[in-house]
Amino acid sequence: MLEFFNPPAARPQIAADKVDAEYRRMRLKVFLGAFFGYAAYYLVRKNLSLAAPGMMADGLLDKETAGFAMAGIPIAYAFSKFLMGSLSDHSDARKFLVVGLIIASSVMAAVGLIPYSTSIAVNGGILFAFMLMVGWLSGMGWPPCGRIMAHWFSQNERSFKMSIWNCSHNVGGGSLGLLVSGGIVIFASMGIAESWRAAFIFPSLVAILFAAFCWWTLRDRPEACGLPSIEEYRQDYTSRKAAQGEETSIPFKRLFVEYVFKNHLLWMIAIANVFVYFIRYGISDWAPTYLQDMQIMSASESRVAFSLFEYAGIPGTIICGWLSSRFFQGRCAPVNVIYMLMVLIGILCYWQAEAVAAVFGGEEALPMVVFFSLGLTGFAVYGPIALIGIQALSFVPKNAAGTAAGFVGLFGYLLGDALLSKIVVGQVAGSDLGWGVTFWMFTVGCVVATLICAVTWKKELRVMRERATQR
Repeated sequence: MLEFFNPPAARPQIAADKVDAEYRRMRLKVFLGAFFGYAAYYLVRKNLSLAAPGMMADGLLDKETAGFAMAGIPIAYAFSKFLMGSLSDHSDARKFLVVGLIIASSVMAAVGLIPYSTSIAVNGGILFAFMLMVGWLSGMGWPPCGRIMAHWFSQNERSFKMSIWNCSHNVGGGSLGLLVSGGIVIFASMGIAESWRAAFIFPSLVAILFAAFCWWTLRDRPEACGLPSIEEYRQDYTSRKAAQGEETSIPFKRLFVEYVFKNHLLWMIAIANVFVYFIRYGISDWAPTYLQDMQIMSASESRVAFSLFEYAGIPGTIICGWLSSRFFQGRCAPVNVIYMLMVLIGILCYWQAEAVAAVFGGEEALPMVVFFSLGLTGFAVYGPIALIGIQALSFVPKNAAGTAAGFVGLFGYLLGDALLSKIVVGQVAGSDLGWGVTFWMFTVGCVVATLICAVTWKKELRVMRERATQR
């Protein structure tokens, strides 16, 4: 079975006069496949966050149990992304992504079909188990995309191209909120009382359709299509692999120990990633529950706010990649610091939305203040999310791209997402401490992430200069 995922062998190169046209065509094709493929994975990731308010209203969940159940995805995903990253470095990216997406979508659809108990604890256990499965399968999304971007796009263009590709999860996450709203309307029109089930079923069906699109568009690497390597095609030998003449296959032990475990820069950005992910998921995943719990917005309005947070990340991510390439020669730390300061402003405005609204017209201005605050936070937080991933690829040979991304993601998803944004937020928000202490946590986390990014500023510059001298 594992042989099915083996990468295709290199093919004889096509005629030199056809290389440029074929390369252009294939790069667009694989980029679209990676973009919409990863977007589709986000149609089967945050479904429980949108279904939770309805399940709470039906007495099937409470905040603490919902937070515990939601933690299943990042817990499994943290380890899966790391292990799957290593496997994807030696697998066909096309098969890896498509198979994972189909199975993950099927499991998430099943969550909307099963009967639930009258016991909140039992329901929490059931959902946690299903979320673990989805989380593990979701780990088959990012690594093959990282492999594709490393093999089809060269070092000196990757920052901007990956910032555009990284918007895929914003497209998927934002579309999820709209698909859930549409699915709930359809289910309600069909007389289905538990219309929240549409949050699991409808987006999953759409994701499976995208899997078919990805099978048509994706290809593993240029050499398997009869094309020269990306370094040869673009005459860009700035990557560490090309500069040092690394062999095509690095043993896992050496790859992990020498290029990942002993890489102090990877450790630093991994720790920063913890707090960035805490803010990213703590704000977005709990937005529908928080806004309805505080009676700030209706259920439908809160789903629009959820989508706005995700969609705002699209221009934010593109601009941050442009800033990195245009003004900082591909360096990520300076832009990370700038963006995290904007995140801090967004969090404070979201937290004190009523006070801010009072300055701009009172209660009538409250929805606009919430939309602005979530929009600003979403715009800014996804910049560091994208650039930290790019930093991970830049600090290692391209054959270690999946492993490095998995290592950094392990910290972000296990500690930042699962532990802090799901379990801790669920416990704190559901206790006497309430949402006030929760927002203090978001604020402190933002400050810590900003400081760590600032510390890497000069270190990243030194690494880039050393690499330039190795050309």
